Amino acid sequence: MTASLPGHVGSSQEPDRPTEDRRHMIRRRALTLTIIVLLIGVPAGYLVISANQSRNSGKDKEAKYSATGLTEGWPSKLQRRIYEVPVPHPADRIAYYETNNWKTSRLYVQFRTTDAGLDAFLTGMGVNPADLKPGKITISSRDQSVTGWSFAGPGTWAGLIHKQKNPAPTHDVVVNRADPAAPMVFLVSRTVP
Repeated sequence: MTASLPGHVGSSQEPDRPTEDRRHMIRRRALTLTIIVLLIGVPAGYLVISANQSRNSGKDKEAKYSATGLTEGWPSKLQRRIYEVPVPHPADRIAYYETNNWKTSRLYVQFRTTDAGLDAFLTGMGVNPADLKPGKITISSRDQSVTGWSFAGPGTWAGLIHKQKNPAPTHDVVVNRADPAAPMVFLVSRTVP
């Protein structure tokens, strides 16, 4: 005689399971498929979207740092703070370019503003609007060639140099007052790291 193990029920004593009908099987498989899609598809989709955003961000940064001349738009708040460039409101035709090396960092900025905006800009830098010297071009030919600026054309030019002790930046400013209601400002802010 064969001894049965305790707690083990023989197969003859198991109740018969009802057979699964077709509708229940389809519903169970659909639920399983939905769960698999949610567990695999959603994270995979998230990774694809994240990768595209990361790649686009890299392209934007590459374009920004590979620029070789003035870029239309406002310098970042960080750049404006580091180089002490208080671009006034209102201002338009804004463009900037930054160069860095081991010796000197420069931020080139140009913008057009109102007469009151020019006064606010100059006082924000810590100089008096009366410090502008008529006919004086204070931006070097080297800096003009970097940006493509030319101050030889028509215009009522005035300029100033605002020297500060390191590490505060030095500002070279040239203003074109050909249109007295809308002066055009050109600025080179340089600092020694």
